[in-house]
Amino acid sequence: MPSDVAAPVPRQEPPPTAAGTTRPAPRRPGRPRRRGARGALAVVALGLVATCVLGSAPATAASPDAAHPAAGGTATGSTAGTEPRTGPDAAPGTGQHTEQGTGQDTERGRSGRAHHDVLFIGAHPDDEYASLSTFGQWRERDGLSTGVVTITRGEGGGNATGPQEGAPLGLLREREERDAVRHAGLRDVFYLDKPDFWYTLSAPLTARVWDGPPRAADTLERLVRLVRATTPRTIVTMDPRPFDQHGAHQLAGRLAVEAFQRAGDPTAFPDQITREGYRPWQPSRLLAQNWRLRGPTGPGCATAKVRDPATGLPQQGVWEGAWSSRHRTTWAQQERTAAREYVSQGFGALPEKITTPREKLGCDWFSVLAEDGEPVRAPVRPQRDPRPVFAEFRAWTERVGMPWLANGAQPAYPAPPSTTVPAVATPPTVDGAAGPGEYGAGEELPLTHWQGERCSPTDCAATARFVRHGDDLYATVRVADDVRGAALEASDCKRHWRTDAVEFALDPRGASDDTSTTFKAVLPFTADGGACAARDADQHQGPAATTAPGMEWAAWVSQGPYTGYTVEVKVPLRLLPAAVDPAALTANVLVYDSDTTDRTGQSRLAWSAYGSAQADPYVWGAARLAGYAPPSGQPAREPVIPLEAARSRDSLPSVLQSLRTGVPLAAGPRVPR
Repeated sequence: MPSDVAAPVPRQEPPPTAAGTTRPAPRRPGRPRRRGARGALAVVALGLVATCVLGSAPATAASPDAAHPAAGGTATGSTAGTEPRTGPDAAPGTGQHTEQGTGQDTERGRSGRAHHDVLFIGAHPDDEYASLSTFGQWRERDGLSTGVVTITRGEGGGNATGPQEGAPLGLLREREERDAVRHAGLRDVFYLDKPDFWYTLSAPLTARVWDGPPRAADTLERLVRLVRATTPRTIVTMDPRPFDQHGAHQLAGRLAVEAFQRAGDPTAFPDQITREGYRPWQPSRLLAQNWRLRGPTGPGCATAKVRDPATGLPQQGVWEGAWSSRHRTTWAQQERTAAREYVSQGFGALPEKITTPREKLGCDWFSVLAEDGEPVRAPVRPQRDPRPVFAEFRAWTERVGMPWLANGAQPAYPAPPSTTVPAVATPPTVDGAAGPGEYGAGEELPLTHWQGERCSPTDCAATARFVRHGDDLYATVRVADDVRGAALEASDCKRHWRTDAVEFALDPRGASDDTSTTFKAVLPFTADGGACAARDADQHQGPAATTAPGMEWAAWVSQGPYTGYTVEVKVPLRLLPAAVDPAALTANVLVYDSDTTDRTGQSRLAWSAYGSAQADPYVWGAARLAGYAPPSGQPAREPVIPLEAARSRDSLPSVLQSLRTGVPLAAGPRVPR
């Protein structure tokens, strides 16, 4: 789930009666012998944790974590004479085991300690949460286990619980994820220890961070190793399509597609086979979450023949209203309980109880990308002259043999707004007052609803104005507001969706494909009632005092009856990541409204309100600088991106899981014997 979007619309349902519920759960899988648990603790007590840190010995046919099949040959993900199940009650995929769906598997698995019938591949802790209803049903109804792969620990996300950032935040989010997935009966979460930086819409930028110097370019290699280690019949992942979603989600989906295709190829990463003792393994089925689909509701959604209108691919629906005999509630409610474990991401603010009538609950939707190890085909509808982000995605779909995924990938962007920024003879005084005449020459720019709850003119409404004096850009935003959000400490001045805040976004040449080559400043409320300033998700994120020397800011907050606030800012144009083109500069102004003290936002406004308005430079409006001639000699600056990532070796749950499953920490290579 993007950490930079408003909290999801709650799924609602009252506690149902037991009548008319789904079939009883199968017999619970067997438990491992207590002796095994003592053995793991004994290894820790003897200080031999380094064994799992460095990697375990390769599996053999006789070892408990042997890759299956136990005898020679290449595992293919299907067995002769095994017919795949179809229809709404179908298990999520066929695979090596003919007894699939019987509920008789032990927790260790017939094929090794690490085996899972289903493997989910996501980017951040909480990316699996909207599918936990499905994974829980598959386990309770069909006896199928699901493992979760989380490529990062979400170090670049927000934090509604405290000041932790970077690696400490990542370890906090790991604890939340492990607590959440247990509500669906999931046990194993495999982390790849890649860095999460900030909210971007760019998969290529994310790939440069995950696999660029000084890090090893090994994310796909680690995913292939995990598929070979866990031998899933089905892989579930995120939507790889590019518009209006986190670039890390897109890249997780892309890498999952490639891992699905390559894990069964003995020529792909051959050292995993010849040196580490894994065997090729071809999963049967590949599904991608489809959060955008608005399909039918009620129990019939699971039997409906639905195709995604964009890609043309068939959809599998799993009804959230199904009853859990074990938990004595619907799976929608169980998923809600799980989601509320993600307190740092604001999910703790979701209502505790589902209140939508059960018959009106919908399905979890998944696009069926591959069946029986082969892509599911759909008609291809090429788009003419796509912008660079969408052209790059189309090229990727062609490389992996799924060109239909690019159908309609680029939306019909609306014409952005535009304004002319006038020059003024006297610079405004940056005091938050926006005195008479200081900004009168600038056009009043209305901000309109962009995301979240719609609000009344007194609850959240705003206008902005720009003017220029010399080489400095000045802006002011007046916000009508009726409830103050959380007051943050000055040391907690970061991000923009946690409380009342204003954000300014500037693209110096109007040619950026992502925000790493832009300037973005955020001014949230602090405890003294004023504002602090920090750059966020741009060329050089961090406190404005160090990343934007010469920038000035101030805020005025109404006293007595609270009616709103005014923010004023001065941005020297030399701070922008490249020389300004006065005819091509683009900008956006955004307001975040919070009516609570739990560090979660409710409503968002923007001058140019479309898609991910804060993160998509294609959306921003033209802000022409009348009569401006920029100084010469300003070079473009390379992005400075935070690379701190939590490490599995610092996580006791990850270490113990590695000892139990035999999968090395961060899915690294196993040490050859």
